Amino acid sequence: MELKRLEAVTVAQLDAFDEVIDVRSPAEFALDHVPAAVNCPVLDDAERAHVGTLYKQISPFDAKKIGAALVAKNIARHIEGRFRGRDHDWRPLVYCWRGGQRSAAMAHVLRQVGWDAATLEGGYRAYRREVMAQLDKTPQRFRFQVVCGATGSGKSRLLAALATQGAQVLDLELLARHRGSLLGELPGEPQPSQKMFDSLVWSAMKHLDPARPVFVEAESKKIGQLQVPARLLARMREGECLRLEVPQRERVRFLIEEYRHFLEEPAALKEKLQCLTSRYGRAVIGRWLAQTDSGAWSELVADLLVTHYDPSYLRAAAQNYMHYDEARRMSLERLDQTGMAHAATELLRAQP
Repeated sequence: MELKRLEAVTVAQLDAFDEVIDVRSPAEFALDHVPAAVNCPVLDDAERAHVGTLYKQISPFDAKKIGAALVAKNIARHIEGRFRGRDHDWRPLVYCWRGGQRSAAMAHVLRQVGWDAATLEGGYRAYRREVMAQLDKTPQRFRFQVVCGATGSGKSRLLAALATQGAQVLDLELLARHRGSLLGELPGEPQPSQKMFDSLVWSAMKHLDPARPVFVEAESKKIGQLQVPARLLARMREGECLRLEVPQRERVRFLIEEYRHFLEEPAALKEKLQCLTSRYGRAVIGRWLAQTDSGAWSELVADLLVTHYDPSYLRAAAQNYMHYDEARRMSLERLDQTGMAHAATELLRAQP
């Protein structure tokens, strides 16, 4: 899209810029932001709180004086630091909470330098409204191929192999930073906020081609603490299903490999298992805890699959995915890189 020297643009024009600059405070940015944006706050969290307090409790005039000085200082710091190496043709888009004074101040200075800077009309609030509107209507444009299979079947690995071979993939668990089960937390990787997850899903979907199928893993309503957008989930549940069938011994081996952090911190594993006491009773939980204490990992994983994961997953998949019972079956003996690449090739070769 060829841009004139526009001072305010819409969300639809985000991709037309070389860089998107979020000038809100770090706390605002952490909660949610345009996925490609960089944070260059004109007021940090403490400064924003201080100016806001002055505005309400002392004097709007005094608050604006102090705020203007802080904004000027911070804009100068960003120009001297992050923007120093940008050439004359650089075109940034700047946004704040509602397209007001913070983004206007930054964009004004950038334009005075000579850069073709613009602001986002309506700011973050307009962006958030557009994300929710798109998540409500965009999923209907796509044809999803849903990868199903019991826990430990390598569904996420197959998605990665498909993406490597050029297929369109929407990996929701990757975006949610969670494997989607009771033990699915990724060590050292907190989940994004719900708003940030929505933004990541929207950003991923807007780059997909509706004329081609999109591979996705069968998910429940929640991935960890995050809700899958309702219209997307409904459309996924209408999709054609592929069911992976993997020998239990290979699933056990794969899960021990994938969840090795629990083997290194068994106390964390035991805490998670005890959350299931009301469902399975003290005797079953006691058995799992004893297996954990003795390091009987293969026995524990096989027990968890048979007792908990397999019945839960198969029941949910059959209830929620309308084409699950007629799913094409794919048998996988090994879930290593070679096996996944071969499965992806075979699956894509069979595409109409």
